[in-house]
Amino acid sequence: MKASSICFPAAVLLVLIGMVWGIQMAISQDHSAMPAHAHLNLLGWVSLFLFGIFYHLHPAIDRTGLARGQAYTWIVGTVILTIGVGLVHTGHEVGDPIAAVGSLIVLIGMLMFGWIVLKGRISERAADRSLTPAE
Repeated sequence: MKASSICFPAAVLLVLIGMVWGIQMAISQDHSAMPAHAHLNLLGWVSLFLFGIFYHLHPAIDRTGLARGQAYTWIVGTVILTIGVGLVHTGHEVGDPIAAVGSLIVLIGMLMFGWIVLKGRISERAADRSLTPAE
C-alpha cells in the first residue's frame, strides 16, 4: 500500500466528519467546539491531502514504510488532538492532557515528514550529480 493511498481517503473521511460537525454546530447554534472543528479541517483535510499530493509526486517515497508510518501517525494524532481540543472548548478539563498527547503525536508526524522531505532532497541531489556527464 502506498502512503498516498492512505492520505487521500482519510482526508476525505475527516473533512466529511468536519463538515457534518460544522452543520451540527450551525443547527444547534453552539459554536463552542469551533476550534476543534478548525483543527480537524486543517490537520485532517488540508495537511493530510497535501501529504498525499507530495507522496503521489514522489513514487519512490510513496511506497516506503516510513511514509505510511508518517501518514498513520498524522491521522492518529489528528483524531486525538481534535478530541482533546473539543473537550477543552466544551468545558471538560480532561481534554487538556488528551490535547497535549495529540499535539505531541502530530509533532512526531511532522518531524517524520520533515525527515522524509530532507532525505528525499539529499537523495535527489546525489542522483543528479551521478547523472552529470563527464567532460
